[in-house]
Amino acid sequence: MAAAHDVEMESVNLNMEREGKEVLEDEKIREDREGKDFPRSRKVHRIVSKWMLPEPVRRTYLERANCLPPPLFIISISLAELAVFIYYAVWKPQKQWITLDTGILESPFTYRPDKREEAWRFISYMLVHAGVQHIVGNLFMQLVLGIPLEMVHKGLRVGLVYLAGVLAGSLASSIFDPLKSLVGASGGVYALMGGYFMNVIVNFREMIPAFGIVRLLVIILIVASDMGFALYRRFFVPENGSPVSFAAHIAGGFAGMSIGYTVFSCFDKTLLKDPRFWIAIAAYVACLLFAVLFNIFLSPAN
Repeated sequence: MAAAHDVEMESVNLNMEREGKEVLEDEKIREDREGKDFPRSRKVHRIVSKWMLPEPVRRTYLERANCLPPPLFIISISLAELAVFIYYAVWKPQKQWITLDTGILESPFTYRPDKREEAWRFISYMLVHAGVQHIVGNLFMQLVLGIPLEMVHKGLRVGLVYLAGVLAGSLASSIFDPLKSLVGASGGVYALMGGYFMNVIVNFREMIPAFGIVRLLVIILIVASDMGFALYRRFFVPENGSPVSFAAHIAGGFAGMSIGYTVFSCFDKTLLKDPRFWIAIAAYVACLLFAVLFNIFLSPAN
C-alpha cells in the first residue's frame, strides 16, 4: 500500500509539474505575442506616464493602460476649430487671412458684448480664431498636452477642465473687458496647462524626467508668444481692425489651476469623493454666479 501511495503521489506531482509548465508556456507565449504586437504602444504609455503622473501611480496606469476609448474629445474639438477657421479663411475670405479681419466678428460663434443674450456664444467663441498664429498656437498646445492628458484621465475629465476654462474665459472677459469681443480656444488651452503645471509643481521631483526644465521653458516660450499675440490684438490693432479681449487666457489658467489641478491629481481616486474637487467647484460656481449677475445688472455693455 505504501508503494501504491508513493506511485499515486509521484503521478500527482508529475501532473502538477506538467500543468505548471503548460501555464508558464502559455504566459510566455502571451508575453511574446504582446511584445511583438504592442511594443510601441507600451513605450508610448511609459513616456506618457512619466510626463503626466507622479511616480507612485505610474505602475497603476501602466497596468491598465489602453487606448480605449481613444482621445476623441481633444481631437474632435481641434478638428472643429480647424474646420471653422478654414471656412472663414477660404470660403469667406478676409482681406488678410493671416490675421483675420473684421469678418470673424460677424460669425454667430464669436462672443460679442451686444449679443450676450445669445448664450451659446459664451462657449462657441472657442471655435473662431483671429489668424494663423492664433489657431496654430492653440492647436499645437491642446494636441501636445491634451492628447496625453486624455490618454491618462479620459475624455470626460479633460472635457470638464477644458470647457470650464472656456466658460471662465468668456465670463471674465465680460467683466474685465466688457466692451470687447472674444475669439479663440485659449481659455480651454490655458485651463489644461494650468491644471497640468499645478500638478507638476506639487510633484516636481517625481514628474519631471530628464531635460524637463527645457520642456517647461519651451512651453513658457509658446505661452509668452501666444499672450503677446493676444495683447497685440487687444492694444495695437490697426484703426480699421477690431480689438479682441485677452482676459480668457488669464481666467482659463485660473480655472485650470483650481478645477484642473484637482481633476488631474485624482488619477487613481474617485473624483466625487475628493473634498478638494467640491471646494474648487463651489468657488467656480460662485464666480460664475457673480459674472452672470454682473452681466445682467452692472455691465457697461447694457
